[in-house]
Amino acid sequence: PIQVVIVPIFKNEEQLSKISERVENIIQELKKKYISVKYDDRDTHKPGFKFAEWELKGVPIRLAIGMRDLENNTIEVARRDTLEKETLQITDISEKIDNLLIQIQDNIFQKALSFRDENTYNVDTWDEFISRIKQGGFVRAHWDGTSETEMIIKDKTKATIRIIPIDEKQEKGKCILTGNPSIQRVVFAKAY
Repeated sequence: PIQVVIVPIFKNEEQLSKISERVENIIQELKKKYISVKYDDRDTHKPGFKFAEWELKGVPIRLAIGMRDLENNTIEVARRDTLEKETLQITDISEKIDNLLIQIQDNIFQKALSFRDENTYNVDTWDEFISRIKQGGFVRAHWDGTSETEMIIKDKTKATIRIIPIDEKQEKGKCILTGNPSIQRVVFAKAY
C-alpha cells in the first residue's frame, strides 16, 4: 500500500521543521503521480530503525533527507529490490521515482519469471515424475484428463495439478500414470 517512505534525518525540532517544509513539496509531487507515500517523522525512533522497519514492511523505495541534503538540494534513494542506494537531485524527483518504480516492478517480475523457469521440469514417465516431484518445483507432465487419475497421483505423491495451460500448443503424449492418450502437458506441484 505504501510505495515510497521518506525518512528525515535530524538532530532537533528546528532541523525537522526545515526538512518537513521541503518534504511537503516532494509529497505533493509524488501524490500528483498517484504514488502512495508515507512521511515517517516520528522522533521516537532513530533513522536506522525506521530504515529496517520499512524494508521489512516491503516498501520498495526509501528516501532519506537530512540537513546536508537540503543544502545540496539532494536526496538519498534506496531500492528495496537490489539494496542499491544513490543520491539524486531533488529536481524532478517525482519523475525519477515514477521511473524507478517501473524498473523495480520489472526487476521483481523478471526474477520471479526466471525462478519459475529454472524450477519447471518436463517429465515423460512415472519414475521421472516421482523423482522430480520429491525435489520440488513445477513438473510438466501428460495427464489423461480424468479426475480419477488426478486423485491417484495426489494420493501417491501429494502433488496436484496447478494449471492446465490454455495458451500453449497442444502436444500429444501418454499419461504418466495410466499410459492413456493425452493431448497436452499439465503443471503439477506440491503445496507447502
